[in-house]
Amino acid sequence: MESMNSMNDWIRVFHPAPEAPARLLVFPHAGGAAGAYYALSAEVTGPLEPLLVQYPGRHDRFREPFAERIDDVVDAVLNALPADPAGRPLALFGHSMGATVAYEAARRLQERGETPAALFVSGREGPSLPPALRWPSDPTDAELIADMRLLAGTENELLTEPTLLELILPALRADYRMLFAHTHRPGPRLHCPLIALTGDNDPRVAVPRVAAWEPETTGPFTTHVLAGGHFYLDEHLAYVVEVITGAVSGAAAGRSVG
Repeated sequence: MESMNSMNDWIRVFHPAPEAPARLLVFPHAGGAAGAYYALSAEVTGPLEPLLVQYPGRHDRFREPFAERIDDVVDAVLNALPADPAGRPLALFGHSMGATVAYEAARRLQERGETPAALFVSGREGPSLPPALRWPSDPTDAELIADMRLLAGTENELLTEPTLLELILPALRADYRMLFAHTHRPGPRLHCPLIALTGDNDPRVAVPRVAAWEPETTGPFTTHVLAGGHFYLDEHLAYVVEVITGAVSGAAAGRSVG
């Protein structure tokens, strides 16, 4: 089992890197936990110090009630984010639902005069678009399991294990309820680089809908379309890490010059 350092309830640090020139705040997908991004954390460590968000209601926070509003998650995470004595740049990464949370966190940081070094949105359509899918307010277990199979692109035998499903389904149901209750509010555009990543065979996110992120920033916008489905990240971790570290290094260098 991986070692874990908890800065506080909301932030997990698997690979401390206080000498890294920048930090990366990672927001998991719906139903996900910080541990799902352990491999990403390991690979970006050095150029970056990864800080992974742990949502309530899972793993070591399983006794806590699930979050009900994305805005509340954003407030809690940013309040829990420790001050950095070195004033290092902070970049944000989010996958699927996490992309929405990361985007709202980036907007909140900019409002506070702390525009992030870069925002990475993965496996998620642009926020101004109407969702391609609307879930019932209380999906059944069968609907959630079918959706997990669709997004995973496999008949994963773990999804037939009752004990595991008892752990997974409540968090997923709560996160979907929170996600689909969230409404995009138009506002000032971001000023940081915005990098969108997606799989070319994602059953939930069509590639053209990913381009709708571009109007959300006045900064540079780039898209990376990789072979795979919704969880393409598992197969292309090295490439994604290169994208993240390269973009953050470039943004940090631009700030120092400016």
